[in-house]
Amino acid sequence: MSDIPSTSKQGEQETARPGEGEPDAPEGAGSSDPQDAVPESVSRSAPGSPRAVAKSAVRGDAAGDDEDTDWDHPSDVPWLPELQVEAPAPVRTATLWAVLATGLLSMLLLGDGLALNLVLIAIPASLAAYFAAVAAGRRPHAWALVWGLGGMALLFVPALRDAGWPSFLAVVAAVALGSMALHGGRTWPAVLLGPIGVLNSLVTGPTWGWRGLRERSGGTRGNVGAVLRALAVTVVLLLVFGALFASADAAFADLLGDLVPDTSVSGGPWRLLLLLLGLVGALAVSHTAAAPIQWDRVEVPAGRPRGRVEWALPLIVLIGLFAAFNAVQLAVLFGGYDAVLEKTGQTYADYARQGFWQLLLVTLLTLLVIVFALRWAPRDSGGDRKLVRGVLGTLCALALVVVASAVRRMDMYVDAYGLTRLRVSVVAVELWLGLVIVLIMAAGVWGARWLPRVVAASAAAGVLAFGLVSPDGLIAERNVQRYEDTSKEGAGKFDLSYAQGLSADAVLALDALEEPLRSCALRFIAADLEGGDAPWYATSWGEARARDILRDRPVAKDADGSTCYELSDDLMYR
Repeated sequence: MSDIPSTSKQGEQETARPGEGEPDAPEGAGSSDPQDAVPESVSRSAPGSPRAVAKSAVRGDAAGDDEDTDWDHPSDVPWLPELQVEAPAPVRTATLWAVLATGLLSMLLLGDGLALNLVLIAIPASLAAYFAAVAAGRRPHAWALVWGLGGMALLFVPALRDAGWPSFLAVVAAVALGSMALHGGRTWPAVLLGPIGVLNSLVTGPTWGWRGLRERSGGTRGNVGAVLRALAVTVVLLLVFGALFASADAAFADLLGDLVPDTSVSGGPWRLLLLLLGLVGALAVSHTAAAPIQWDRVEVPAGRPRGRVEWALPLIVLIGLFAAFNAVQLAVLFGGYDAVLEKTGQTYADYARQGFWQLLLVTLLTLLVIVFALRWAPRDSGGDRKLVRGVLGTLCALALVVVASAVRRMDMYVDAYGLTRLRVSVVAVELWLGLVIVLIMAAGVWGARWLPRVVAASAAAGVLAFGLVSPDGLIAERNVQRYEDTSKEGAGKFDLSYAQGLSADAVLALDALEEPLRSCALRFIAADLEGGDAPWYATSWGEARARDILRDRPVAKDADGSTCYELSDDLMYR
């Protein structure tokens, strides 16, 4: 495990060199090759100026660095104490058009809910960022494409699932990946701090965009006003003639009504706010792509190496404790739970529930112990490195057994009480923590240069998989199966009140229940779907499928509150 330099200066050779931004400096960066020249739009320093002298010095420093990176920055970006690179290139016309498209789509599509409209808005915003980055001399590399495509994939979760909680996680993860695509970076500071970098551009981005708009219109207020007046006239003509055509033909009116959202006067202020949010957001994204914060330049102070006894002895004792616990778990697994339950006086469910939360905390604390051990463990000699690998590798292997034990205990608890959102969420987190431990073990063998980005990618992939499997649908399916299994024993168990609070994603599984339990489980979901009338771009696939199911098999009218309440009590306390 000695090759993991996450927080020490042993990984300085993996950080960005001054002036490279997020380097992958071309070979021969110190030569006069025209490929190393910076476009006039990026660098306007006069010969002999301090800025030009700094750039000349940086060209020499950058030579020979072949580190991979997410973006190619101009090779003569000067080294500054600050993390921000120099001012971005002037706004390109293509960037301004993409920003305008983002604002208009935000105004037209965001007011009715979140679904496919997020993807439609993200496309022009991504184009605006790309045009701005190209104008600044940045070229995307493989990891930037991975972050960008991953963020776009996450935005499809709200389009597929009706449940709000996995969609919220997906949107947050998509924003984080999008920010990482804009900034790049391969170190822990870049991965952890990158998602907040766009906030700085929320102020500077609109100013940068307004300055570019004035330059494109000739730099005078009159020309800017002419552009705004032209846009206003265009909107008026579209509204007037669109209304006339709609009144002249019913088929065209229906088509227009399906494609164009409601723009009534009462919703005007809200639409205007969405327009401003779209414009500001797109400008912030574009400005970040043109002048990102170089988080790779953040240097984490190295920890003071400790003696072997000082750091290794506590971990060896901890390994002994882990080994004893895992031995007991294996004995219980092969010897059966009855003897343990009889001795402890706990019920089957209590034993599973109590153990899971403690083991989840053990997994988290184990990761912290590994981080601090890597910071303080000496790795100057080959013997030190072998000792670090042996001790931390053994601790990671035993921690994986703890992860498996925690997951098994939660499975026992679900068998006793059914699956819920909290239970499926914490199991997903526990499984991801186990994956992180495996990645740390791999980094100890093959080096840790790739570890920060792969851990971030695994987290985003986990959020995407969590949304795609439809947690509410999985919960309903598991609980319906549990009800059918227990019904064969003469005492069907089903948490009806919890099922009634699920989203439309659960309709497919709940539809398999027998009446009147089916109608009682679906009556609140059906009422919510009847009240909603969102347009196509704000309707998820899960909601559309649920509508089709309930239209073919409506909820029984006799499934009233008193009937369902009695049924719920009967199933809960069997």
